[in-house]
Amino acid sequence: MIDDLDESLRKVILEYGLNGSGVELAFDAPTKEWAARRNVPTVDLYLYDIREDLDRRDVVYRRTLDENGRVVDRRPPPRRFALSYLVTAWTKRPEDEHRLLARVLGCFLRLESLPDDMLEGALKQQGLPVPLKIALPPAEDRSISDLWTALGGELKPSLDLVLVVPFDLARVETAGPPVLEEPRVRIGPAGGGEPAQPRGRGRRARGAAAAPAPESVPAPSALDETVEAGTKKQPGRTLRLRSLPPADE
Repeated sequence: MIDDLDESLRKVILEYGLNGSGVELAFDAPTKEWAARRNVPTVDLYLYDIREDLDRRDVVYRRTLDENGRVVDRRPPPRRFALSYLVTAWTKRPEDEHRLLARVLGCFLRLESLPDDMLEGALKQQGLPVPLKIALPPAEDRSISDLWTALGGELKPSLDLVLVVPFDLARVETAGPPVLEEPRVRIGPAGGGEPAQPRGRGRRARGAAAAPAPESVPAPSALDETVEAGTKKQPGRTLRLRSLPPADE
């Protein structure tokens, strides 16, 4: 997915920012050794940070329907990650570097997201937008000067480009067979079973003898209710309800 984003950015910058200028585009770390080897004007996009955008996390699964409108499978939503690029220009004159940065800045200021026709690979197949932000103040836990210190170079003008990229998990959960029949109810004796003990409304006093069972308590088998669903080939659930005898007043 990251390589697809790099190729998409290459197409956008060469088309809208550096069209016909002959400037090279690189994705290398702008270290002193790398800068010393530059002999042509270059715009560099260094990917320095990758983290999930928790504010855009979605938890609702997507459903796939067949031609009859039945659910075939469910898929988790894509996770979105913010990828941050350090954009710099490298020439022999600072004025030329500023001019290149201005062209790149103007290129992305006109865009809310990467154009659909510029997306490559999996980004194009997903059909989801790739929003972007350019030259916004960095977060509190980021410092551009610390980044240049880690690269071993001197601080120079740069643009902070952040793109939110969806990552499809490619996980599919197959749905179970649909229920095609209405529930069927059968009421009658289920057979067998021990006689149920009568229940009182209050607690029995400690030490008191148990109340004798009523003489005409119906057998629980005559009070059973069975609910079945499905067919013999595709049996559904069977629910058996047992009624309690009248409470002892």
